[in-house]
Amino acid sequence: MAPRILVVDDEPHIRDVICFALERAGLTSTAVRNGTEAMTAFRRANIDLIILDIGMPDMDGLEVCRQIRKTSGLPILFLSARDEEIDRVLGLEIGGDDYVTKPFSPRELVARVRAILKRSGGNEAGPERRHAIFVAGELSLDRHGRTVMFGDRAVAMTVLEFAILEALLSRPDMVFSRERLMEAAYGAGTYVADRTIDSHIRNIRAKFLAAGGQGIIATVHGIGFKLGGEIGRKA
Repeated sequence: MAPRILVVDDEPHIRDVICFALERAGLTSTAVRNGTEAMTAFRRANIDLIILDIGMPDMDGLEVCRQIRKTSGLPILFLSARDEEIDRVLGLEIGGDDYVTKPFSPRELVARVRAILKRSGGNEAGPERRHAIFVAGELSLDRHGRTVMFGDRAVAMTVLEFAILEALLSRPDMVFSRERLMEAAYGAGTYVADRTIDSHIRNIRAKFLAAGGQGIIATVHGIGFKLGGEIGRKA
């Protein structure tokens, strides 16, 4: 069954362009006009990813994302007419998986959607890789089940947060540059700003702190990030 994409934008022309590009790429699309309609569609639980405009009347895209993130890690790709770094960082810090500015290339947008869906689908080859479970202290990540636990508490991850944490856990002694983490999260050939990875790292740390964990990701100044060497509970 083709992945189902919810397109949320208050501009009819933008909705039409995006839906046409998605359908040409073999994806199924549904379009709504505002945040209220987006929440209604989300609650039906029959979508795989949301393309979400930030600047909408009624309920804007950031508030829609906040509401969804209370209960779900459903992939969210933000659209915005502004290219301000503060907007991009804010969108990622509240739980967005990616950010595309208008005007955009429909081909690039579809490529970003496919990259996120690939990560969320867990299509790695080989049964030993599909069923891999990584453990570090009280932290565990189940690649097949797409779940992350700290002790007995589930920690909700967005698709890209999951991909970054998986990369760090797969090579616990390796220091990853931002570029390597970008490739692990977005796939090769996709450019995102350094601050984008920093935003995802802050989100991951904050989620584990809320679950009672600390030392999950260590910063290696001037190089990048690695799995923390002293993962444990807050004192």
